[in-house]
Amino acid sequence: MEPRNQAVGTFQVWDYIVFACLFVVSSGIGVFFAIKERKNDSSSEFLVGGRQMTCGPVALSLTASFMSAVTVIGAPADVYRFGASYIIFGFAYTLMVILTAELFLPVFYRSGITSTYEYLELRFCKPVRIAATLIYMVQTIVYTGVVVYAPALALNQVTQFNLWGAIFATGIVCTFYCTLGGLKAVVWSDAFQMVVMVAGFLIVLIQGSYKNGGISTAWSTAEAGGRLNVFDFDPNPLRRHTFWTVTVGGMFTWLGIYGVNQSTIQRCISCKTENHARWALYLNLLGLLVILFCAVVSGLIMYALYANCDPWTAGYVSAPDQLMPYFVLDILGNFPGLPGLFVACAFSGTLSTVAASINALATVTYEDFVSQCWRDLSNRTATWISKAALSIHGMCGGPMLGLFSLGILFPFTNSKVTAGGLIVGSALSFWVGVGAFIHPAPDTNTRPLPLSTENCSIVNHTAPLITQTPLIMMTLPKRCVVSRSVLIDSWYSMSYLYYSTVGFLGTVIMGLLITLLTGPTKPQELKPWLIRPVCDLFCFCSEKYRRMFWCGVRHEEEKVVRHPVYSLRGTQWH
Repeated sequence: MEPRNQAVGTFQVWDYIVFACLFVVSSGIGVFFAIKERKNDSSSEFLVGGRQMTCGPVALSLTASFMSAVTVIGAPADVYRFGASYIIFGFAYTLMVILTAELFLPVFYRSGITSTYEYLELRFCKPVRIAATLIYMVQTIVYTGVVVYAPALALNQVTQFNLWGAIFATGIVCTFYCTLGGLKAVVWSDAFQMVVMVAGFLIVLIQGSYKNGGISTAWSTAEAGGRLNVFDFDPNPLRRHTFWTVTVGGMFTWLGIYGVNQSTIQRCISCKTENHARWALYLNLLGLLVILFCAVVSGLIMYALYANCDPWTAGYVSAPDQLMPYFVLDILGNFPGLPGLFVACAFSGTLSTVAASINALATVTYEDFVSQCWRDLSNRTATWISKAALSIHGMCGGPMLGLFSLGILFPFTNSKVTAGGLIVGSALSFWVGVGAFIHPAPDTNTRPLPLSTENCSIVNHTAPLITQTPLIMMTLPKRCVVSRSVLIDSWYSMSYLYYSTVGFLGTVIMGLLITLLTGPTKPQELKPWLIRPVCDLFCFCSEKYRRMFWCGVRHEEEKVVRHPVYSLRGTQWH
């Protein structure tokens, strides 16, 4: 085998044209819905699509917004370095979707809310709603910045694709079609972007397999390199990816980002019925598993091609998140337009995530702040303010999940638990997260698999030390470590997937302790549709035991009478 050279193809005119088509079509969808819905300018139409969406487009939208460009670029690189254990995230996604569909969605949908944080006022009090909304806004702004900047930087360093041009184009186009078309434009643009993501992955899989001499050859090479050792049942929480850290930790991580997140729930409550919303979540699970499978197989094919010449160790790229763009240019560089399709695939994830964040921020800004200060706004004025708010656009996920869980799953908790639970949960998750960033876990916990440069024409032996964060792999300089304390080697070395779990448990446990000290809420004071009785999900529970676990809440009223959709604007009946 001849030595592999550093040179790969570069972006050509057709690549830019294909990439530009993504932005043109997305903008066109916004214009279409702006014209189509010009006579219906209510805030409900703009923010939740008039609650008349069907499950199909909503499912595609959920999948597209969930799979950001960080996933498209970062997941294959993770598989390349650490093996196919990333596929275990499929279990975490499945548990996350089931819990969202069966525990959280029914409460949010039946409450008739537009902002998920409106629930917190209905269940607890207004200060809790405001605090949670502020936390969400800060979290979303920071996360959106990473989702836009990190992939753009990786693509820029490999393809010389204009960094700030891509960032500004993403922000302008997303704001444009969100502002014009509202949630309907976001959902249908996401559906289109989901198709682009799948097409981009398929092109990479087909050509990558061909370059390797077939999928069976790539599979054999990956197996020989130890990339197919998927299941590791070591219960050690310090290990980066095992079956338990990915399944349990991943479930809590994504449930905090997904299950009680405004952008997800906003799409679900836009559906015409609760069953449509539930089906949208389950169809979305199928999409998540398809994208996950494509990302994992792409990583294995990339490893098979570079098994004897790792571009990162050889110095062809400066960070692991640049591996996937380098791989795409290497295998598709001679096909004008196809590298542009993959970049469109990556930025489809970015557009979907940013659009979801923008639309969700517009909703919580209006519902949780503006409408509370000016209650007599006309629909036209309310819509205008929501659009104006569009220009303002992890570790918070666990505590927020704990806060909603205290309200939905524990009927006896009172409003006093929220402050203490949220403070403790946030402090714990930020403590471990920031500490881990300052003191990265040793290789004995992360266990990267070996890479080879024996077939490279140029070898650079000064490869940087890499650490993995939940959002993207970041390059850190080598540091001289003389000694590490017990705190660093235990608490700070915890798998990043457990940060959300720590925040969740801290919030819930502290909330329950405060309830024990201050006294429970009287069940007669609770609206039954604000609580989700878990025992009702199990058909083998007798009526006697169900009533016992209802803790005095009158859920039988919910079943006998027509179900009320309650919100702070009043009660409506279905």
